[in-house]
Parts: sequence; structure tokens; C-alpha cells
Amino acid sequence: MDFRTLPLPEVLRLFRERGEPADPRPDVDTASLKRRFPRLAGVETADLRIDGPRGRVVPARLYRDASAAASGHALVWAHGGAFIGGHLDMPESNWVALELAARGIPVLAVDYVKCLGDVHFPEPSDDVLAGWRYALANAVELFGVSSSAVMLGGASAGGNLTAGAAARLRDAGEHGPAGLVLVYPVVHPNGLDASADLHPDSPHTALTLNFTGSPEAALDPHAFAALGRAEGFPPTLIVVCEHDVLRPSGESFARQLDDAGVDVQLHLEAAADHGHINEPSDPTALLTVQAIANWIRERE
Repeated sequence: MDFRTLPLPEVLRLFRERGEPADPRPDVDTASLKRRFPRLAGVETADLRIDGPRGRVVPARLYRDASAAASGHALVWAHGGAFIGGHLDMPESNWVALELAARGIPVLAVDYVKCLGDVHFPEPSDDVLAGWRYALANAVELFGVSSSAVMLGGASAGGNLTAGAAARLRDAGEHGPAGLVLVYPVVHPNGLDASADLHPDSPHTALTLNFTGSPEAALDPHAFAALGRAEGFPPTLIVVCEHDVLRPSGESFARQLDDAGVDVQLHLEAAADHGHINEPSDPTALLTVQAIANWIRERE
């Protein structure tokens, strides 16, 4: 059964009762990835459990490669999954982190609670913030860099959560990231139109409301960062894909940041579609990973 063809309420019920379906691909586990891509052989990983809000534990995984030339920066990374799925073993989390670590960028990949009907914003955002604060407090031990060199980023729903987390940190006067990496982010309630106008019959609207819990909450600029002020964001890389229907959200946010005087770079991945970095065999995926690594290495 392909759950992507089912109505959202049915998907939520199945995920609650049975958990997220296993990935059928036989070659995306860590051992297989290291066999496929020998450059990843030196990356060491360690699974961590971070104390999160409301008594939750936030799963995380640390990636380091002692043999790689150090970039001087590290990254806290959050995967996507429409706020209802995704995990640390999916390529969008695991493979991306392996590739970046092999390029001298230590990564702490963080998971977060999913919105399966009874959980809504800000709970996933709170988990990402818990991972960020842990990384910041332990930067030297985890990454071998100072807290001022730690960046934050994510893909799709993870891009939403990390952009929102950056806004929350700024507004609370907390230590924010040295840079922000957003890959095909959804930073508007209506990502297709890059607006706050929800279309009742759209499956994207259904996902938005499942995330926020109500139309009113969907207007919270910490839930969708593009609805708030752009001033005070850190240097930001935004990756959008040529064939992604959600591309307008990332492009609009890049313009918004630029208008506010933020150092922002918009990278268009030609011939790519939403979710491409969750498929290591997609030739455009490695291009995006390299673009992320180059951007991070170019930061002072």
C-alpha cells in the first residue's frame, strides 16, 4: 500500500496504529551507503538521547570524520516528512549527514515528535530547539568547534522547523545559529502560492492545519517564518528545486530576507524535485549536498 495515495486522516490513523512504513529500499542503510560511497568510510556515528520538553526524549545522531579536513563549522540538521513522518535513518537525514561529515562538517541530526492528530505546533519546534540548545551547550565536545560556529538547517518540514526555530531564538534573545541552511523549505501556510491564504480542498492545506491545529495558529510567524519579520536572521542558504511545486515558498522567503538586508544565497537545483536529497542515487542530490558544503565552508 502506498500511503501517499490515501486521505490524510487515514494516513494519520495508520501511522498511529502501525507506525511509519519501513523504507523498501535495500541500499540506504549506513553499511550499504558506505559500500556504495567509499568516501563515507571514515565517518563515525553515535546515537544520542536528548532531554526534551514535556518529559520527551529527542533522538539524535552525531556524525564526525576525524580524517576529513575540518571546515571550522558544524551543523544541527532536521529531516522532513510533512510533519507526520521521517526519522534519523532516512537518507534525507542519515545520508546527508554522512556526506557533510565526510567533508569536514560535523553534524548532529535531530528527530522530533510527529503531528499524528493529537500533536501540533509548537511541539515539533520545541524538540528541534532542545536539540539546538544541547548542541550549543556541548559544541566543543560534540563537534570540536565553538558554539559560535554551529549552524542550523533542515529540509522540507525540517526547513520549516529550523527557520521557525531561528525566529524563536532571535525573538527570545537567545544564541542563534551562525548560519541557516534551508532545503526546499515550506515557510508559508500555503507553500504553493507563498502566502497565508489557505485553500480548503488542498492536501497541502490539510497538512498545514494538521501541523498547526487551527487556521489561526497557521498565522503564527514562529510556525511559518515567512509570515514574520526577516530582520535578524543569520546568513542563510536556501535551496529550491526546478520541478518542486513548493518552490515559490523558498524563493519568496529568499527575496524577503534579501530585502531585509540578510546575507542570503538562493540555489536553484536544476532538474530536481522536492525530496531529491532523500534519494542518494539521484544525481542532483549530490550536487545539493556539495552546494551546502561549499556554502558552509565559505562562511567566516
